[in-house]
Order: sequence, then C-alpha cells, then structure tokens
Amino acid sequence: MASGSVAVSLPPSAATHRSSVIILLRLEGLAAAAVTAVLYAHTGASWWLFAALWLLPDLSMLGYLAGPCWGARCYNTVHTYVVPASLGFSALLLHAHGLLPYALIWGNHIGVDRVLGFGLKYSTGFKNTHLS
Repeated sequence: MASGSVAVSLPPSAATHRSSVIILLRLEGLAAAAVTAVLYAHTGASWWLFAALWLLPDLSMLGYLAGPCWGARCYNTVHTYVVPASLGFSALLLHAHGLLPYALIWGNHIGVDRVLGFGLKYSTGFKNTHLS
C-alpha cells in the first residue's frame, strides 16, 4: 500500500456491490472498444495507422515526472472519453472526416485500458485508480 493511503475494510455486502460495479465498468470499456473498432473499420483508414497511434495516449504518463498530482491530472485528461468524443463529434459536424479515425483510435485505447483494469488515477499514486 502506498504511503499516505488509508486501508478501508468494507462489509461483505459492500465488497460484493463494489465488485459488481467494477465488472460493469470493465464491460462498459469492452463495449466502447468494440464499437470504436467496428466504426474504425468502416472509416477505411489504415490499420497501420491504428497500430502506430494506439499507444500514443500513454505518453500522458510522462506527467508523473512532475509528481503524482500532475501525473494523475495529465493521465486522466487524456484517458477520459470527453476529448476523443468531442474530436469525433466535431469531425462529423465540420465534415472533417479525416479526424474521425484519430478519435476512434483514442476511444479504443481508453476502452481497452478499462477492460484491462487501468482506470482513472488518484493523486495518491499511479496504482490507485477508480477500478482498483
């Protein structure tokens, strides 16, 4: 356990509810990953582009070089659906369809992260997430 963390003991019923919430969050990530992959396939964009850019959002972890608070802020900003969804919506509204594959790659990355249990970070440490 990280220094400064507080251990919390949950009653058995709360632990069961918590695990069902985590399962739902992971299934939500699976749905997002599946939908973005299918939509990406329909854009006709190169799968090489998909592979080349898929890990790009993880560069946000470099924020941890400035400390855990900044690291969590950087990571969370890049690992929420808000920005890629806004990019995709803007691409559709502005008929800038060339931007749509980038939004879908980004959204897919986030969805797969959620499936794997990589959640949004708390400033108390990299391993403290909304899924852990």
